[in-house]
Amino acid sequence: MTQDDKRQSGRVSRRKFILGTGTAGAAALAGCSSSGGSDTPAETEADDDGGSSNTPAPSDDDESEETPMQNQSGPGTLRSGGSSTVYPPANTASSYWNGNRPASDSEYWPWEEYGLDNPEEYALADYFAGLYGIERRDDANPPFPWTVALSHSGTGVRKVRDGLVDIGNSSGNVQDELPDRDSYEDFVDHVVAVDGQPIVVSSEIADAGLDGITGQQLKDLYKGRIDNWQEIDSSLPDREVLVLGRVTGSGTRTSFVSNVFNDPEAETTVANRYGQNQRLAQAIAQADNAISYLALAFLDTDGVSPISLEWEGTTYTYGDDQNGLDSRSYPLSRDLHMYTWQGTDNREAAAIYMCLTDFGQDTFVAPNDYFTLGESRRQEQIEKLPDQNPVWE
Repeated sequence: MTQDDKRQSGRVSRRKFILGTGTAGAAALAGCSSSGGSDTPAETEADDDGGSSNTPAPSDDDESEETPMQNQSGPGTLRSGGSSTVYPPANTASSYWNGNRPASDSEYWPWEEYGLDNPEEYALADYFAGLYGIERRDDANPPFPWTVALSHSGTGVRKVRDGLVDIGNSSGNVQDELPDRDSYEDFVDHVVAVDGQPIVVSSEIADAGLDGITGQQLKDLYKGRIDNWQEIDSSLPDREVLVLGRVTGSGTRTSFVSNVFNDPEAETTVANRYGQNQRLAQAIAQADNAISYLALAFLDTDGVSPISLEWEGTTYTYGDDQNGLDSRSYPLSRDLHMYTWQGTDNREAAAIYMCLTDFGQDTFVAPNDYFTLGESRRQEQIEKLPDQNPVWE
């Protein structure tokens, strides 16, 4: 069966819906305010955290963004959205794509260093789109624009399922994000990076002498069985522990509770939940008594300090060459996903393949402090994409 034959024919044809969309501006930034101790997701609000060189579009939860525009020529906008953890590398990639710089700009796109075939006169996006049979435009614009919206992993996988985006970004497995489905075979899982989720504390607690906790202490903290720092270490301040986390629907939270409690729907006891990694990192930094889990890309927040985690006899420490957070045995390690639905079309393949090349891993993944995929894993992911059919051959 061909990729086109496998497209959705039920609700609304995904190809017909998406390809009819207009050329909107690139990244949408929608933040979330903190919520209370319940699992209710925080309300979304306008936010410019994370930064983008592109003109902001409506938020990922804005229904107006989901209304297709008609009478567009050429491939429609490639629309992606979801996880705030996947957002940094995805947004960097889309910025490069939309910039579509020429091959002569070797500092921006040093294609010769990454084993790519000669792109001749093709600019960056033209080259990768051309690998999948998509013709370049007559101007300097990319063959199609790529937008990246910001919400949650659960939103990303639901929207790709419902035909509202092409690519659903998720930092959790779709099986954990949508646990009540009978089948997941229509989701195509494209892993583009690895996040070794660190445990972090407010810098005041690290400065007071805390450099690590055990797995049992981590479980006790998130079940409300420890509420004072002196219960961890008597030398620490006599101060309440402020346990923080992410909202339900966040892949960061889903992965955390699944890895720690072997249950993606496990209940936890926290003081506040935050809709985005950016907000959570800020809350940890602004407190003097907080602990939380976080995505690696946000460890550079001033006032946030990673601590080691002793798990089943092994101590994992950020930056450790042997037992670092990139170890496959690190209990909070997780893949970062770009899901497509009922196959992967040529637009999706071009963007994802760019992320999987040496160029993409070194430019979009590593600078955002995530771990790049090893060669065998990258080849495994590339094999999920359609066969290449370069337009210049």
